[in-house]
Amino acid sequence: MVASLGFTSMVRARLQRIFLSVLFAGLFCARADAAEPQWIRVSSSHFAVLTDAGEKKGHEVAYRFEQMRSVFSQLLMKTKLNLPQPLEIVAFKTDNEYAQIAPLRQGQPISAAGFFLPGEDRNYIVLNLSADDSWRSVAHEFAHLMLNYNYPPTQSWFDEGFAEYFASIRLDDKQVQLGGDPDSLVELLATAPWQSIPDLFNTRHDTSSYQEGTHHTLFHAQSWMVMHYLLNQNKLAETGTYFGLVENEKMPVEQAIQKAYGMTPAQFDQAVEDYFHSLAPRFQAQAAAQPLGTTTIAGEPVHRFPTPLGPVEVGTSTQPIADGEARALVAEVMVRLPEHRDQGLQDLQSVISQPKLDNAIVHRALAWDHMQRKEFDQGTEELSRALELDPKDAWVRYYLALVKYHAAQSNGQQFQGLSNMMQDLRAVLDWNPEFAEAYSMLGMARVEGGGISSAMEAMRAAILLSPRNQQYLLNMAQIYMAGKKWDAALALLEQLKGSQNPQIAQAAQKNLADLPTLKKYGMLPTKEPEHPAQTAAPAAQPQHATEKQSAQKSEPASAEEPEPPAEPQPDRRKTQFLKGKLVSIDCAQAPVAVLTIAAGAKIVKLRTEDYKALLLIGEDRFSCEWKSRRVLVNYKAGGKADGDLVSLELQ
Repeated sequence: MVASLGFTSMVRARLQRIFLSVLFAGLFCARADAAEPQWIRVSSSHFAVLTDAGEKKGHEVAYRFEQMRSVFSQLLMKTKLNLPQPLEIVAFKTDNEYAQIAPLRQGQPISAAGFFLPGEDRNYIVLNLSADDSWRSVAHEFAHLMLNYNYPPTQSWFDEGFAEYFASIRLDDKQVQLGGDPDSLVELLATAPWQSIPDLFNTRHDTSSYQEGTHHTLFHAQSWMVMHYLLNQNKLAETGTYFGLVENEKMPVEQAIQKAYGMTPAQFDQAVEDYFHSLAPRFQAQAAAQPLGTTTIAGEPVHRFPTPLGPVEVGTSTQPIADGEARALVAEVMVRLPEHRDQGLQDLQSVISQPKLDNAIVHRALAWDHMQRKEFDQGTEELSRALELDPKDAWVRYYLALVKYHAAQSNGQQFQGLSNMMQDLRAVLDWNPEFAEAYSMLGMARVEGGGISSAMEAMRAAILLSPRNQQYLLNMAQIYMAGKKWDAALALLEQLKGSQNPQIAQAAQKNLADLPTLKKYGMLPTKEPEHPAQTAAPAAQPQHATEKQSAQKSEPASAEEPEPPAEPQPDRRKTQFLKGKLVSIDCAQAPVAVLTIAAGAKIVKLRTEDYKALLLIGEDRFSCEWKSRRVLVNYKAGGKADGDLVSLELQ
């Protein structure tokens, strides 16, 4: 019995030691986990949130942005919304983490709980989750972003007024609240003399200035109140009519106001001021911090309605992010902020110095930085390394195309590796079919490859997705020039020469000056290095061939020497575009190949003299065994049902 008790005591003691060791190990791991932030990506239908604040917080951020998107759709009565430039949301758990990346004002991090960072390739929203409702700090910028992609070009007052109105948004799981004072604008309107409505409507304001901080100006305040009036008096339809008269028919503002709103400008002034004075006493009663769901004050300026999306309707998925990748993703944001760029580059090099942490994100971020410095060879080297580490990273494929695009713009030469560039862009569009910039680059690559019709198709897609992007309109004008669609090119260039963007206006004026030469001679003057906002229209004929022909005309041949053979004449047949199904390929007389393509009920036979030299997109090598493949082809017609291939794109 005694022996049995001793054995039991030994077992109990051993179990206690095991329990304590497990407990201490668990505490140690917990401390290690606490010291090392665990990053995740929480994705909803339209947004992805990178955060170290946990799944619950990440879900809440994604949910609030989905709600804001739905409210925007409801306000402007849009059933479909575009987001043609990727938006990435980074949400930090602590104030200290956020301060390390926040923009600086007078040497100190900004006080706002979030900021918007625009970019050529993508946009970022960065949040401080230690602050309540940090998403509200970027509501103004979010409204601008959605307007840019989903509303026709308008006058500045409309965009700023709508963005200020939207910035007052408050949300919970049941209700939306809009219409409060977003930035102490009531006091400004009550004390400052107002502009007349025609003067306000004629004001050209750089709508990108919202990125710089304050919106506390009379222009913002008055634009906000006009929008408040229009929205709550149900006058958006009349506003659409007004913009049609001003933008399309070029009617003076005063006449357009009279015709669209059925009142004189003076009456419009008085109506808006009366509306403001009727609401001003109630703005203070309805304090901005008032909880949602409180009793409605009669005649209050704030409007409440049920949320278009409840928490059950927004599903999210969560993906853990490895430490090295998370550090690289944060540094990728930092290198885009001048004040944090050096630290971001140091962080990227720190990840590379640890081989186990090295990843494709690090190298694509470094490649982006090289592109900004016009170090295109170094950027290409970094992207090659990134592709080795992750061949499926769509951003790497995009940057491989982008570095070729920028290199060509910088040196005024043709795209290098045109076929690979187009193949990369097709892969990017398979990943993100709404990526407008990828369509734009694909359009410019196709026109250089001789495919005018397919270039127009790609550029139309870019314009449809991002209707306010004037660079896309300029690109389309240049495609029209290359395709000898002179009237269409002239109309677009005349429109763009008055652009508020000086780079676009300058490029349009240059193209207008070049247009007569192109029409007369079928070529442009020698291509020079261009500004990034300008891509010259492709010449209809290579410059070096024309120079040789001119030399032959100016220098008669010697009587003692035989005349040199004449330069081959360029093929002036129009390049046509065809979308169809590849039925078969006949390579009996290789390297000649004859492709049979079905386009609906039409059967076309297209020939290439050397399939090894054919411009090929979507595949690395030509195969005579291909059949039943969807194809896009550019060709020069021979007869009604045959022709010569220019390029072949397999899908």
